Amino acid sequence: MTNDLSGIGIWSSQLRYGDQADAADAAGELESLGYSALWVPDVGGDLFGVLENLLGATARATIATGILNLWMHTPAEAAAAFDRLTRTFGRRLFVGIGVSHAPLVDRKQPGRYQRPLQQMVEYLDGLDAADPPLPAAARCLAALGPKMLELAKARTAGTHPYLVTPEHTATARDRLGAGPLVAPEQAVVLETDPAAARAIARQHLATYIGLPNYFRNWERVGLTEQDRADGGSDRLVDALVAWGDEDAIAARVAAHRAAGAEHVCIQVLTDEPQRFPRDEWRQLAPALV
Repeated sequence: MTNDLSGIGIWSSQLRYGDQADAADAAGELESLGYSALWVPDVGGDLFGVLENLLGATARATIATGILNLWMHTPAEAAAAFDRLTRTFGRRLFVGIGVSHAPLVDRKQPGRYQRPLQQMVEYLDGLDAADPPLPAAARCLAALGPKMLELAKARTAGTHPYLVTPEHTATARDRLGAGPLVAPEQAVVLETDPAAARAIARQHLATYIGLPNYFRNWERVGLTEQDRADGGSDRLVDALVAWGDEDAIAARVAAHRAAGAEHVCIQVLTDEPQRFPRDEWRQLAPALV
């Protein structure tokens, strides 16, 4: 594989769900700024068309899914799309895979979300059995807990954990050992006023704070049910979202690296969630890349 998953990446819902001409233009600029990978989420819609758009707009950057929701795409579909896109654009596509969350999966089909670890095992089996397969070296898992981390170590290139702290990064590195990829996502707010920064962070966290998979993971690093009340305590907000000036955000990225991450992708949050945060991406680049 020739994926460059060192350096600093960008995790962006705008690249996935924003205007695709604007996304292509932004992707080209992000690559020119030195960001090594562009990660996009998967909560419905044409994932593979978006990946093709971003691959076509870039020449060197890795384009990655953060994450492909296994309930939304069959293994055969994912493997075929990977094969088609890598034959066209070279080996710059990297596939993060996750089991999502019961409240989201069960919303349209109650009771569907069962045995997530076994579902992931079966999904990886399907990727291996496809013709051609989606290689283990080109995939990772959105692994939070110990069992999923062990599966990531055994059957993929590593892990892409979302909404985690440097303490979790250290745990992931310890469980995976030397070699496998640890590539956490880190939400950031380029704002030095504490009240304004935390308000933006809480707006973002509102989507996730009630999801049990995340909260169980936060408990592992010492956060409590009390921290989750009323939109999240300052302690929870500050643990999950880095805010401040460029140096403060660079320090959080450095903390993940010191804990064992090879690659960190930042998700820039603003008070306009639909806006491409291009000014912030530009402003952060000199400090990060």
